[in-house]
Amino acid sequence: MGSPDFALPSLRLLNQHYQVVGVVTQPDRASGRGRELKSPPVKTLAQELNLPIIQPEKLREATEQLKIWNPDVIVVAAFGQILKKEILDMPKFGCINVHASLLPRWRGAAPINAAILAGDDETGVTIMKMDVGLDTGDMLTKKSIRLKPDDTAGSVFQTLSTLGAELLIETLPKIFDGSITPQPQLDEGATYAPMLKKEDGKLNFNHSVYEIERRVRAMNPWPSAWFEWDGNLLKVIQVSVSEKKVGETGNRFTVEGRGAVTCADGSIILEEVQPAGKKIMSGKSFLLGAKGW
Repeated sequence: MGSPDFALPSLRLLNQHYQVVGVVTQPDRASGRGRELKSPPVKTLAQELNLPIIQPEKLREATEQLKIWNPDVIVVAAFGQILKKEILDMPKFGCINVHASLLPRWRGAAPINAAILAGDDETGVTIMKMDVGLDTGDMLTKKSIRLKPDDTAGSVFQTLSTLGAELLIETLPKIFDGSITPQPQLDEGATYAPMLKKEDGKLNFNHSVYEIERRVRAMNPWPSAWFEWDGNLLKVIQVSVSEKKVGETGNRFTVEGRGAVTCADGSIILEEVQPAGKKIMSGKSFLLGAKGW
């Protein structure tokens, strides 16, 4: 069970090592300006692999098909729907989740973004046995990575999707032969990463420059950091930080041909932006056409 790109490495490796009896993914959704139906990435890969696919709007609609498939284990990677107890209890070896954080830190829908936004030194993946709670099940295995100063949610997403797939394949044989001991999660130290909204990308220049810089990286590629300028939203793709404060908070000025904005304790310099209706461009290219900056 999975939907976005994060689940693709797991599906590929599962298909190489085991018999995948079926794939459950989200329905096709309208996307883009033309509102054309777009398939989730997992569906596209499953079609390439000639695997059976179902796309229930609600997971309860898939119960009968799951019984027919009769899987020994259900693997979940960024599926996007809650599994009820009836489904959790269905497979012999339970439902196993590939979660993109070091549980119990950052349970929830957006753990990668939350780790960057909080300034965590590390993150990773946890293979866990699912229960009826939200990412509260027993932990089976973990692997961690150090977060680099220039990491974005997109770059960490790619790293953890591959790492999670590899750890899944290492973990499954131990589940099947009973050689792994599940470790209960402690609620102490648990944090929650809710699903992102477009509003989460809005930059507040009353905040610290380092908090703003982390938000830019945490919201890249979606929903993107942004602020209002010239009557439109200006997406901010990459910034650098200056501890020099020029004027009052929110003041716009230039630094070596790039736009900059004064924040609470310094300034951010726009290295890459995307004006409304245009492609991503350098801060210098933007400033050439940004009359009145």
